[in-house]
Amino acid sequence: MKASIVGATGYGGLELIRLLRHHPHLEIASLHTSSRFGRKIHEESPHLLHMEYTLEEIVPEEIAKKADIVFLATPSGVSAQLAPDFYKLGVKVIDLSGDLRLKNPGDYEKWYKHSPAPSEILEEAEYGLSEWNAHNIKSAKIVANPGCYPTATLLGLAPLYTEKWATGQDVIVDAKSGLSGAGKSPSAATHYSEINENFKIYKVHAHQHVPEIEQQLGLWNVDSQPISFSTHLVPMTRGIMATMYVKLRRHTSTQELIDLYKTVYENNPFVRVQPMNSFPCTKQVYGSNFCDIGIAFDERTNKATIVSVIDNLMKGAAGQAVQNANIIMGADETAGLLNIPLYP
Repeated sequence: MKASIVGATGYGGLELIRLLRHHPHLEIASLHTSSRFGRKIHEESPHLLHMEYTLEEIVPEEIAKKADIVFLATPSGVSAQLAPDFYKLGVKVIDLSGDLRLKNPGDYEKWYKHSPAPSEILEEAEYGLSEWNAHNIKSAKIVANPGCYPTATLLGLAPLYTEKWATGQDVIVDAKSGLSGAGKSPSAATHYSEINENFKIYKVHAHQHVPEIEQQLGLWNVDSQPISFSTHLVPMTRGIMATMYVKLRRHTSTQELIDLYKTVYENNPFVRVQPMNSFPCTKQVYGSNFCDIGIAFDERTNKATIVSVIDNLMKGAAGQAVQNANIIMGADETAGLLNIPLYP
């Protein structure tokens, strides 16, 4: 299957190039950008010096002649305009932005401050949380790839919600991200002098991933209530750690929780559950499509503490997008993705 990447010079697009270059079933058909077309990809990204792809304009009709599937690695507000064109042209779409994730257009306008995609497109889009929606992704024409924070959070919470162990009330999610999650465009907040040896909270009660997480939790558990969600920037390039505190309906033990998670995820090769008294760090998933989860039960509070880590550019973006493409093609979902994490 041939694939085109729109937004090829951003971090998500560059990661897609890396993954598709040697993918057994996907071939790069073309690379597209909104402003730097005509240049070689290696002129924008010297680490791709051995690649001769020329960056092209974003013209859906021309892309449709080359590609069976298109990855939209574009900023918020762009995919909402492009996805309808590709849909009409019969090209399958995997969107890495937040434009197609929220089913309620009003929620999108409120949290993203852009005009939403047409209702037809929002209804058509399948949420691309691979481990939990593969049966719908398989036949999808449009996939809304989850955000990085939602991926780490939802994979961490899913067993407790789907198995009805969580009360759905007073859930706290304390999340930290490396700087690449903020995108490639420079800003004062991500300037070296501002973030080096620093650690700061941002978008307090205002992060756009809140409604995405709550939308999915509500589908899993009708008793689900709004969550408390905080996000922080840490001075590292890649990685997300989400620490979740969840009130349970019943008394349990750490071992019982670990057994639950291992049972739920036993057929999901990208989710790795830590053994007793072991918690994951971001370094152990660096450059990979794994989500590693550690669990503990607090007898004093009857709450579970769940720690979930991912690489935000891989499982949180390009890696999961390729996983979804594998599902669409009917290929093994691990195709091109079972690389060992980079360490140290």
